[in-house]
Amino acid sequence: MIWVESQAKGFTSTISTMKNETLVQKIIGSRSGGNVLIGEIVLADVDRAMGHDITGPAAAAVLRDAGIDEVWDKEKVVMVADHFVPAKDLAAAKLGKELRVFSEDYEVGHYYGEGRGGICHVVMPEDGLVAPGEIIIGADSHTCTNGALGALATGVGHTDLAAVLATGKVWLRVPESIKVTYLGKPAKHVSPKDLSLALGRILTVQGANYQTIEFHDETESGISMEGRLTIANMAIEWGAKAGIFVPDKITEEFVKGRVKHPYKAVYPDKGATYSLEIEIDTGQLEPLIAQPFSPDNVIEVRKLEKERIKIDQVFVGSCTNARIGDLREVGEIFRMAPGVSCKAARVVIIPGDQKTYLKAVEEGLAKLFVERGCVFSTPTCGPCLGGHGGVMAAGEVCLSTSNRNFHGRMGHPDSLVYLASPRVAALSAIKGTICGPQE
Repeated sequence: MIWVESQAKGFTSTISTMKNETLVQKIIGSRSGGNVLIGEIVLADVDRAMGHDITGPAAAAVLRDAGIDEVWDKEKVVMVADHFVPAKDLAAAKLGKELRVFSEDYEVGHYYGEGRGGICHVVMPEDGLVAPGEIIIGADSHTCTNGALGALATGVGHTDLAAVLATGKVWLRVPESIKVTYLGKPAKHVSPKDLSLALGRILTVQGANYQTIEFHDETESGISMEGRLTIANMAIEWGAKAGIFVPDKITEEFVKGRVKHPYKAVYPDKGATYSLEIEIDTGQLEPLIAQPFSPDNVIEVRKLEKERIKIDQVFVGSCTNARIGDLREVGEIFRMAPGVSCKAARVVIIPGDQKTYLKAVEEGLAKLFVERGCVFSTPTCGPCLGGHGGVMAAGEVCLSTSNRNFHGRMGHPDSLVYLASPRVAALSAIKGTICGPQE
């Protein structure tokens, strides 16, 4: 892997007076009345606000306690039941009910209950609720996923979400930006997850603290929108406030027919000032894996194969890798080993939304997964956060396509979680130990 970093001359973390603006400056400026300076604190208009079954009820309680009985714009509010669905216990059932009642009482424009949506960060871009140039505020750290479409999407706490729901505005400190350019042509088995982990190995989990990662796709064939969603999703793992892909033809093709409301894409100026510039030659990458207990503890998969690490659970899902392309990759690997059942003790496959679930059924993927001994479940975050549907016991090893592998993330603090692509997950599921492609 080749990467180049350069510290901008004269750059500081205080207010910048540079005239050439980054993408995040352009977006914030378009929503706050004019040009903005790095380090400046501004009040910006919000295009979309989102909560789910954990944060939504908490934000609702703040509004009710304050005597606020309506949101600023019903059509711009999204509430999604996704973390504990179907409800796993009485506490989860209570949260689900509170989210539903709030959505009904406040006439939320976009409410996704059980069986009607899926994981919030999969549903929003898929259903055309995000467009280039917008500001998306969500009460979940992985709201940054939506930056794949050229939007400023960032996570906040439930009290900040309540303020946005009431006013339609958010206070933002205009962040510095790190420019990341992907170049070259990835090898056959190198996936967008590997591109993300490669960046994490460079930045570490603190390398982009309160900065925006501005992604430039200069690869030969272009990174698919599904791939960009994976990469933007993990921007928060490197400490970033947001990860934003510069819009291009791939963006235009994705939003065409999906986004029904007016929008205007914006672009960074040439000569914009960045705190850091990184170039990654994707042609020099190979399948990667993040070892416990940090997403930046990255190593080549082949270097772990000789250790023959036995896997208790493989999890394909989460807001990182649960789209139809991810499931098709798993299916492709399974079909290369006809009639072979998975040797991993458990393989849990959870689509990101109902549309993906239905496609998996229609394309025969669901049948293939079940025949190979996999659990194929309804859309939910579930195992990713140790919620339900695949919680790890002490000492167990999980290979997951999700985004975090901290102590106790998927269950017991003494369980071990490795992060990899759907392709590596499928190969490892068949073998029963961590392994990658052999060619």
